[in-house]
Amino acid sequence: MCKKFLPPLVISLLFCFNAYAIEAKDVTTDPNDFYLKQEQAPNSLLLLPPPPSFTSVDFLRDKAMYDWGKSVRNTERGKQAYLDADTSKDNVTKQFSPAFGYDISIKNSPQIYKLITTMKEDAGDLATRSAKQHYNRIRPFSFFNEPTCRPEDEKTLSTNGSYPSGHTTMGFAIALVLAEINPERQNEILKRGYEVGESRVICGYHWQSDVDAAKVMAAAVVAQLHTNPAFIEQLAKAKAELKQFQKL
Repeated sequence: MCKKFLPPLVISLLFCFNAYAIEAKDVTTDPNDFYLKQEQAPNSLLLLPPPPSFTSVDFLRDKAMYDWGKSVRNTERGKQAYLDADTSKDNVTKQFSPAFGYDISIKNSPQIYKLITTMKEDAGDLATRSAKQHYNRIRPFSFFNEPTCRPEDEKTLSTNGSYPSGHTTMGFAIALVLAEINPERQNEILKRGYEVGESRVICGYHWQSDVDAAKVMAAAVVAQLHTNPAFIEQLAKAKAELKQFQKL
């Protein structure tokens, strides 16, 4: 697809084709990797407005942020964006450890590790699924037919809706929970959560409006998690574990 803006009719046809010809696939995940059931998770389709149309002023901002993201890919910030794209349990906790101030790992902080790695898909999958499947918004790299910062993910993500950003919802939700566990480091932690979303724009996998909407979903899923007895119990264990670290 060309880098210039396409005529509205062509864009509309493209969007419709993408929405109906490509079906987003659910992620197969162990049920033990969730605190919430699908019906308990915040419904992104009900909570969020539709994504900006490709002829709107908001899309001009999306385009500007996409161009900015490309400009920093070959920098240290771009390298971090590449690392942030890996949502495996060990990598997610590793990327938050410096901001948290302690190593989050199954060996050194098992209670905090269990809390974060169990809740992450409540945010990254359950809370974003309905809007992703309904709108199936085309991703920036597909729209412009350009490479991303992480080519190995392009094939999979080209068939998955862009709005809202699951990575950002996951990252910001984790940041909110970690900031509650360790409020003395809340600024560093929340900044790290913000950067996870920014990384998706840098990589070319999400529009800025996808990232903005994701932060709403992150707040919603954390609020819902605080009504879940298993989450509350594990959160208490995580806070107790941090207190033990601080006494050393």
